[in-house]
Amino acid sequence: MKKEIRNKTLRRLRIIKGQLNGLEKMIEDEKYCIDIITQSSAVKQALSGVEDLVLENHLATHAKEQLKAGQRDKLTAEILKIYKLSKKI
Repeated sequence: MKKEIRNKTLRRLRIIKGQLNGLEKMIEDEKYCIDIITQSSAVKQALSGVEDLVLENHLATHAKEQLKAGQRDKLTAEILKIYKLSKKI
């Protein structure tokens, strides 16, 4: 993994961990439902950002190597898999 992307991803995951802990506390403290849903939505968006970074890394490293090695079918299948996963959300 590229160092810059790795560092950004780890930073975001640490933030998400804090958000999840806050979400758990909100539920324990029986906070207002809309506030809980808002925080949950923020966690989902943050996870989406992590996925974006990992995909960026994949395209810049692994996919690039697959193209050089002539593994176009494998690359196409992986990209379609990610696309289909994103449509399920």
